[in-house]
Amino acid sequence: MAEATQAVKQPNKQEKVGEVVSTKMAKTIVVQVTRKVQHPLYKRILTRRNKFYAHDEEGRAKLGDQVRIIESRPLSKLKRWELKDVIRQAVRVQIQDESKADKTAKTAKKSK
Repeated sequence: MAEATQAVKQPNKQEKVGEVVSTKMAKTIVVQVTRKVQHPLYKRILTRRNKFYAHDEEGRAKLGDQVRIIESRPLSKLKRWELKDVIRQAVRVQIQDESKADKTAKTAKKSK
């Protein structure tokens, strides 16, 4: 009865929140985690950045997204993190095809 009331204890795994800075590899993203620390002597606030390689099986994260990563077993030489979830998606700007823009500009000049 005592075993049924106790929840299954999961291991404490570190979580970090950062921004995706690269998605050029297959199933791998590079996440930059930024933190603010105070200099021990001069008391100035410094920005420290670390990059972590994380496993993204489904390719959910895109460049500029805010993501949460969680530590895992070593998956490769540098990859020791997995994508847990995408917190906030980056703003996507759609670029108009230049050939279409040139054609519309030329037709507008000819009609004048």
